[in-house]
Amino acid sequence: MKKNLILMAAAGLAVFMITACSSNQSSTQSQPSDTKSEMQSGASDSKNTADDKSDAKGDTSDAGSLQTVKKGKLIMATNAEFPPYEFHEGDDIVGIDAEIAGEIAKKLGLELEIEDVAFSAVIPEVISGKADMVMAGMSVTEERKQNVDFSKTYADTVQVIIVKDNSDIAKPEHLEKKTIGVQEGTTGAILAEGVKDANIESYNKGVDAVQSLIQNKVDAVIIDEETAKALIKDTSGIKILDTAFAKEEYAIAVKKGNKELLTQIDKALAELESEGKIKEIVKKYIKAE
Repeated sequence: MKKNLILMAAAGLAVFMITACSSNQSSTQSQPSDTKSEMQSGASDSKNTADDKSDAKGDTSDAGSLQTVKKGKLIMATNAEFPPYEFHEGDDIVGIDAEIAGEIAKKLGLELEIEDVAFSAVIPEVISGKADMVMAGMSVTEERKQNVDFSKTYADTVQVIIVKDNSDIAKPEHLEKKTIGVQEGTTGAILAEGVKDANIESYNKGVDAVQSLIQNKVDAVIIDEETAKALIKDTSGIKILDTAFAKEEYAIAVKKGNKELLTQIDKALAELESEGKIKEIVKKYIKAE
């Protein structure tokens, strides 16, 4: 009996030891599985981080590395005396050019800053590196192309002649030997130089030229059509001749050789045009008659 008890105890001990060893082995084997899971989790986190970086890189536009005069800004040189393209409204400069420039700046991821200078100084501002671009109701001419590069055109307009109601000037040919008022540096000023035997009076602002016409200091004023409409509005005794003086196209000027900026501006203009944004802005300032 005693012998049987000893054998049973021995057998029980053996079973206990086998069970314990099996439990330890199972525990040991499970650890690599947990470690592998953690490694997979870490690898997954690392992949997500890499994906996030990849996504962030993918969000960078072509204009992200664009070099401008001031980091993060797009500086536009203009002469805010040319409604409806650019003019003062309280402390703000508004108008067709100002709004289009604002939309371009958004597309380039930049903040628009407008520098208001004399029209004759807008191109020198770009050449000297004080401004990134010119938007000032500026027409494309061969003379200007020698100093700056132009974007695609964004507006078509005409130069017109303003005269007094009782004037003997009825068409461009009648300007010969007359005194013509112009805004300094504008296309109107350039075109007036070609009028035979004409006396040219230049003014810093278009409105000053019109005032001189009213005061009989000049016989006529040559200026952009839409600006002419704005300047003679609510003014009696003066009119715009039916015959246009010349047709022209407006574009954005940048420093000669600045192909990177010019490419991005052209791209932005094309997008704004396809979106109908340019027409929307123009209609805001130029009402259909």
